[in-house]
Amino acid sequence: MNNSLSKKNTLSISKFGIYIAFAAVFIIISIATPNFLTGANMMTVLRQISFNGMVALGMTFIIITGGIDLSAGAMLCLAGLVSAHYSVSGAADESPILLAILAGVGVAALFGLINGLLIAKGKLPAFIVTMGIMTIIRGISLVYSDGRPITNLNDSYKAIGQGFVGVIPTPVVIFIVLIVLSVIVLHYSKFGRHVYAVGGNNRAAVAAGINADRVRILAYVIGGVICGIAGVALTSRLNAASPQAADGYELDAIAAAVIGGCSLSGGRGNVLGTIIGALLIGVIGNGLDILNVSSYYQQIVKGCIIVIAVFLDRKNNSEV
Repeated sequence: MNNSLSKKNTLSISKFGIYIAFAAVFIIISIATPNFLTGANMMTVLRQISFNGMVALGMTFIIITGGIDLSAGAMLCLAGLVSAHYSVSGAADESPILLAILAGVGVAALFGLINGLLIAKGKLPAFIVTMGIMTIIRGISLVYSDGRPITNLNDSYKAIGQGFVGVIPTPVVIFIVLIVLSVIVLHYSKFGRHVYAVGGNNRAAVAAGINADRVRILAYVIGGVICGIAGVALTSRLNAASPQAADGYELDAIAAAVIGGCSLSGGRGNVLGTIIGALLIGVIGNGLDILNVSSYYQQIVKGCIIVIAVFLDRKNNSEV
């Protein structure tokens, strides 16, 4: 009886721990620096976390199926380069903004499809496949851009990342739209139920008539599409596309998803938890910036967060 109660208490803490941790960090940073709670800084935090949050949403689908994607940052980078290439002001091949966006998102979706096919149909380990694809995409990005950033983007393209909808930055609006769509697809659709089923017990899912390979492939395509959207938004925000952009974004996205409750073993996780995870990482980073903490130390903090998230995930799996 006592063991049962202890187990329930542990599960309750693991379920709500992320919200408690976020509230605690928020309060501590608010006390440490009065500049943190200003309206301008809150908007800055939302804008900053929107890019990592987008990638983390796509990663959520993938991780719940039991997969991983180390190529997310590279896909984001290449998507930005391709869309920016067709948006250089006055260039001979300057395209309408919609075509430029579709080109960037399309190339990321293509590599998401390649990841999914190699993992689902080729039965190859997701870690190895996506690490290899990451290296390939980074090389393609350097070749495509000749190792130089693409600048002088047209005004229509810059408005994607630098504009506002009312008082809300456009990247935040894009993030909110993706959150709503992700919630609908993952939590209220047949496909979403299949994602959880495949990640929870692949053999049982197949026995129930679910096409597990197709679910995994679609999860990676969704991840690619969202990376493409994030790549376009980030490039627009920076007003330049760099072949070295988004380095390490995949680790931040994985950390956000796992901190938010996604299990690296698959079958568990939700969109709200991922959002809180991204917010937690963003708030910590912003707070350390305001406190003038060196970026070197920030890297250490970020690494510790990732290690702790994986440790808690393993602990939760052993207790379920």
